Amino acid sequence: MRFAVVGNPGNRRVALFADAVRAAGLATPRVVPWLDVLRAGGAGFDADEIVRLDSPGEHPEVDGLLRGIPEATRVEGTGRWYARFTRAVRSLRGGVRLDDAGELAVMFDKRRCHATLAAAGVPVPDSPTSGPAAARITGWDDVRAVMRAHRMPRLFVKLAHGSSASGVLAVESSAGDRLRATTSVELAPDGRLFNSLRVRRYERERDVAAIVDRLAPDGLHLERWLPKAAVGGRVADLRVLVVAGRATHAVVRTSTSPLTNLHLGGSRGDLDAVRDAVEAAGGRWADVLAVCERAAACFPRTLCVGVDLLPAVGWRRFAVGEVNAFGDLLPRLTGLPGSGAEGLDTYAAQVAAVRRRHQQHHRHEQHHQHRTGTTHVSA
Repeated sequence: MRFAVVGNPGNRRVALFADAVRAAGLATPRVVPWLDVLRAGGAGFDADEIVRLDSPGEHPEVDGLLRGIPEATRVEGTGRWYARFTRAVRSLRGGVRLDDAGELAVMFDKRRCHATLAAAGVPVPDSPTSGPAAARITGWDDVRAVMRAHRMPRLFVKLAHGSSASGVLAVESSAGDRLRATTSVELAPDGRLFNSLRVRRYERERDVAAIVDRLAPDGLHLERWLPKAAVGGRVADLRVLVVAGRATHAVVRTSTSPLTNLHLGGSRGDLDAVRDAVEAAGGRWADVLAVCERAAACFPRTLCVGVDLLPAVGWRRFAVGEVNAFGDLLPRLTGLPGSGAEGLDTYAAQVAAVRRRHQQHHRHEQHHQHRTGTTHVSA
């Protein structure tokens, strides 16, 4: 069994996965740099290589090639990023893939992902920008029109192809048409948009309009803002990792702002407290995880996904916000009790799942050969 990883050499994601492979007694994975894939227009793999794709992020030159913008901290360019990334994924040839090109294309388009989940009966926030009657958003005027038509005084405006809360605005309007947007976007005096590690609030509508108008050409996704449950006095959501169909790892993210991302000031919460809150509300923790597994089942040809689960106030209802193809960077987190991944981090759990799949395939082949009386001789 041989692994190959398409990733950025030296990146922590690639290093952590390689550590897990070696810890399983296997050879160090061959790393194929995203930079080489983009420059060469593709890459090939041996038929027996097990190919894992990892995030192309955290590499300024790769980011520049994908987005066509030299400043890595800029928000714009995600539409171009999406087109070039999905083309690069389709350019990979051969090997046994752990990720499916078509499914990745859906996951990296929030509008398509939302529609796919909704069609499968997975609970999601209301969205006027997904599905057959999707609204077309060309700028702030369209967002305002949607807020009125759909009675959405509070909503999230998201880049359709964004990640890590880049370009996300939590917008709320109140009596007297007062407006506030909470976001990590920094609006420069010349109109350019930059990602910031500081969450800020804009209360002048012209500033919010300037940001949205600048983002709209890359594609926007709108969602009704669901009031989230709290733990320890902080709003909370969950990132649940699903590996080979089973929810294996979960982390609670809490914040004092609507954006719970850990790099934006969020912090890990108490998972036991969340379980207790669910059960105190009359629910079952297993049913919560089952929602995430149903979301992952929409992408059956992708080994591992990270599901962002939004708990409504009261801990009785849950909705899936997003499904992340590269949502497994959860350092030092071990598997959930009863998941089959106890004691394993997110990468070791994936290696174990691949080995189980490989062994099952091998047993199936042996059984087939025994029944048919055929043998295969390898050179």
